Amino acid sequence: MSQTPIRVLCVGAGHMGRSHALAYHKLPGFRIVGLVTRSADSRAKLNAELGGGYEEFGDFHAALKATKPDAVSISSYPDTHAEYAVAALEAGCHVFVEKPLAVSVAEAEQIVAKAKAMKRKVVIGYILRHHPAWTQFIKTVQTLGKPLVMRMNLNQQSSGENWKTHRALMQTCSPIVDCGVHYVDVMCLMTGSRPVRVSGIGARLSDELPAGMVNYGQLQVTFADGSVGWYEAGWGPMMSEEAFFVKDVVGPKGSVTIVAGKGSQEGNSADVDGHTGAQALKVHHAALGADGRFAKPDQLVPTEADPGHDGLCEREQAYFEKAIREDIDLTAHMDDAVNSMRIVAAADQSFREGRTINL
Repeated sequence: MSQTPIRVLCVGAGHMGRSHALAYHKLPGFRIVGLVTRSADSRAKLNAELGGGYEEFGDFHAALKATKPDAVSISSYPDTHAEYAVAALEAGCHVFVEKPLAVSVAEAEQIVAKAKAMKRKVVIGYILRHHPAWTQFIKTVQTLGKPLVMRMNLNQQSSGENWKTHRALMQTCSPIVDCGVHYVDVMCLMTGSRPVRVSGIGARLSDELPAGMVNYGQLQVTFADGSVGWYEAGWGPMMSEEAFFVKDVVGPKGSVTIVAGKGSQEGNSADVDGHTGAQALKVHHAALGADGRFAKPDQLVPTEADPGHDGLCEREQAYFEKAIREDIDLTAHMDDAVNSMRIVAAADQSFREGRTINL
């Protein structure tokens, strides 16, 4: 017997909002009841791509009141996440919210507290948790022993509409905060350890940014088990296309590296599919034989088929439906999101105050 579709209100029509709306449109377990964006043109364009017929709104709170949805999907700019998520939870809705969960630790904690109080589900858009190759990457890294040295970046050379989007994001959120939560979340999964110390650096490479905002940053995080990691992110027309995709982890027993997907190999950092793509894992074994040479050759381990960006968003929404219907306990998931927010916020504080932050 078929289940009643979950009525979902979709907020945002950018890269992520579009992909999530396509997923809801495709999955039989959901039914879109409205599209919300500040721009009439963007929501009309998305509506047309979805085949038309969906009700459009320019104001979130009016849409929430009019549609009375079962769930709300929030893919708007980060500075709206806390306001929209709390309002949706208070209305009795389950919530999917894109990363970062909020623009501050306090706002992230507010969302989580409200979700627990209302007994509603909140799933955060940590897309890498749903990528088969990244799951394989994390599991393989966990065979390297401790401590781990984790090296990751994702720089994006942007122009035109992409640079316009990046400038809009940087009204409230730097790249190291917006993107960093993904990768420090992965580091926490790899180590299974508590972050204890964070340092950060940053640079302002454009006069088009708000006062005090930086469009390049790097964080360094130390874990209780002795593991260390760094993450680097930069946005803008000045960013280099060289070495913009590094996903490499070293441990006592060797190293594991993601062999980048096609978009990254071709030097196209603006390719969204390339941001998560992986063709294979390169596994290096540190063990030496009696002759002092490596006992085993490096291995190129194939990864499962890359679902692509839209496919990954569909996987996220299938999990969101599962969490709602099966009443999955998301406490650890939400706490992990606050934890990763705490790390990137500490990196931003470290840069601005010129000191290491102890967590």
